[in-house]
Amino acid sequence: MPEERIYVIPLREAKSAPRQRRTSRAVKIVHEFLRRHMKSEEIKLDQALNRKLWERGAKHHLPRIRVRVVKQDDGSIEAFLAE
Repeated sequence: MPEERIYVIPLREAKSAPRQRRTSRAVKIVHEFLRRHMKSEEIKLDQALNRKLWERGAKHHLPRIRVRVVKQDDGSIEAFLAE
C-alpha cells in the first residue's frame, strides 16, 4: 500500500547559490529533502510542481513549497504540488 505524506520544504538555502542558478538549486534542495525524509533514490517531480518552482524565473525562487509525496510499494517516490 502506498505511503503518502505532506511536507513544507524550506527553500531559503537556495539564496546561497549565484543569482542565475537559484531556482535550479531550489529543485536540487527538493530532491535532497525527499531523499533524506522518504529514504529512496528514485524521485520524480510532477509537472505542476516543476512549473510552480520555475514560475518566477531562474533568479527569484520561492521561499518554501508545500508538497504531497507518495512512496510506491517498489520504493519509487512521486512528488506533487499540495493544494
